[in-house]
Amino acid sequence: MKTAPLMRVVGISKRLGGRVILDSIHLDLFKGQTKVLIGPSGGGKSTLLQCMNLLLTPDSGFIELEGRTIDPRNKRELYAFRQQVGMIFQDFNLFDHLTALDNVAIALRKVRGWSRREAEARAMEELARVGLADKARLYPAELSGGQKQRVSIARALAMDPKVMLLDEPTSALDPELVTEVLAVIRALAQAGMTMVMATHQMGFARALADEVLFMEAGRIIEQDSPTALLAPGSGTRTLDFCSQLAEGL
Repeated sequence: MKTAPLMRVVGISKRLGGRVILDSIHLDLFKGQTKVLIGPSGGGKSTLLQCMNLLLTPDSGFIELEGRTIDPRNKRELYAFRQQVGMIFQDFNLFDHLTALDNVAIALRKVRGWSRREAEARAMEELARVGLADKARLYPAELSGGQKQRVSIARALAMDPKVMLLDEPTSALDPELVTEVLAVIRALAQAGMTMVMATHQMGFARALADEVLFMEAGRIIEQDSPTALLAPGSGTRTLDFCSQLAEGL
């Protein structure tokens, strides 16, 4: 008996500013999978991730989680869904006036209704998990870009999500800080976290992705294992794109 997908994207399309950004996208995500989205800028990767979290409502199609179709018009259902689907952005989105500890704990207190003591204890666990237990009392202005991104990952993990969506989480970082963030994401993948990540870090994709999805002009053009899509001489659009990326380094 075949396992059902943990999350499904079924025929979603999205127009923004009169332009088609997503054109009938289908995607099945199974528990423990890591899928990587790659492709040129403007291809629809970020919009797809935002639609998967229902930060943007698709114009058509729908999102399923554990076999249940999510109704974005039902606010209670939408909030419950977003607690189960964590989102990591390029630009961290931390509260500047809160310490790292409070940035991680605040959703547990405000959304889950946990006491300060419970929330801070869980926040410390997650900060330790991303290697930042010693930075808990620092404010975002006192942290490096890589540390800020790790705090944002800890914040998402504190909600115990079933799925993590990562939108180019290293693109705003200096090269020397990329490694520390990728190490955290690698550990999550190896621990069985279900993830979809848009990235240009092809070494990471080749090593850890179960599947690479190449997106262009709002469509998934190619979809297969990294080994298949990036094999020398495969002639894939994915290989061509990655070769261009490498030449640009």
